[in-house]
Amino acid sequence: MTPAPSDHFNGKTFFNPGEESTRGLLDVLKWKLTSRAAPWPRRVEVERRPLPAAPGPEGVAATWVGHSTFVLRTGSVTIVTDPVFSDVAGPLPWIGPRRVAPPGVDLEAVPRVDLVLLSHDHYDHCDLPSLRRLAGRDDPVVVSPLGHRSLLAGAGFSRIVELDWWGKEAFPFGAEVTLVPARHWSRRTPFSTNGRLWGGFMVRAGGRLVYFVGDSGYDERLFSEIGRRFGAPDLALIPIGAYEPRWFMKDAHMNPAEAVRVHRETGARRSVAMHWGTFQLTDEAREEPVRALGAALGKGDDFAALPLGGSVLV
Repeated sequence: MTPAPSDHFNGKTFFNPGEESTRGLLDVLKWKLTSRAAPWPRRVEVERRPLPAAPGPEGVAATWVGHSTFVLRTGSVTIVTDPVFSDVAGPLPWIGPRRVAPPGVDLEAVPRVDLVLLSHDHYDHCDLPSLRRLAGRDDPVVVSPLGHRSLLAGAGFSRIVELDWWGKEAFPFGAEVTLVPARHWSRRTPFSTNGRLWGGFMVRAGGRLVYFVGDSGYDERLFSEIGRRFGAPDLALIPIGAYEPRWFMKDAHMNPAEAVRVHRETGARRSVAMHWGTFQLTDEAREEPVRALGAALGKGDDFAALPLGGSVLV
């Protein structure tokens, strides 16, 4: 069913309100011909860590698996965000960026998953092999923005909830999920640009409010509005990587200084960095986002970059 036209849908494709165009092939060529990516290590060793025990009646334990994949656990629900456990973020095992750091937690070590949150269809967030494994193993509910139903059904999911921006769904296992806007785009093939919506998620579970930003450029109005609508998240999961060169990436990926602004503008009590150090997608060095995050933080900002497999409890 095609959604009605809105401030972010023209009847055929989705768009960011107020944005006139997206970057095209000529911009990609300009990027590749005029800049040089910093070298990354071919492989980073990761000490695998066990998941912490599920909290009691209240609380959320968040474990960073890598890139934008987190395991969120309460006493009654296990949630995985943008599950990517594969070695390559691409359409085939030999096409696309190769994983530099292995997952901090093996999928086999994750207990039964009740809920999958999928922010958009890019290969570094929407990994069909990982989704198929989860669908076949656990038959979880998957929540996505509009337009993903056929893709997710093809991956084996039978319980699919699609939401428009600000749409909300409550689940009997103790979680309420709202899709919130993000400033990004979508495409899995050259002919499917912005045919599916994108977004982040606000999750109420375990007596806590968790904000998963997804992929997003910075927007000074958007994040203040999210903070006003929901109040201060107990935990925000905010991207800090894949932002250079700035002229090309700024509309779709925030840099660390902008991520700190998101932390402050939403009023997040605690934030954890994501979307860095796993796949080399852009020009900055692997550790540069963490260095820049540290430089941007002020007194009182509780915003950290976890080691792979690291966890926080809120």
